[in-house]
Amino acid sequence: MQKPTHSLPSLFKQLGLPSSPEDIEKFVTTHSPLKPDLKLEDAFFWTPAQAAFLREEHLEDADWAEVVDQLNLMLRTKPIAGKQK
Repeated sequence: MQKPTHSLPSLFKQLGLPSSPEDIEKFVTTHSPLKPDLKLEDAFFWTPAQAAFLREEHLEDADWAEVVDQLNLMLRTKPIAGKQK
């Protein structure tokens, strides 16, 4: 049986955040880069419920873990000013 694969937009929906590509890019640009020693789920911008979800999914290596890791990496990269897609 294959593990379900979640997308970045579906993670944002799960977190109750706007999930269009533009919304995701704006979120990442606004909140990155995270400090190297800061865990993703401990960032100031999450609600307690969002932080708990991220913590649980990461610790349990659940089916959301891959896309949570993707978001984590995105938030640790300094955004490029004026980046166009």
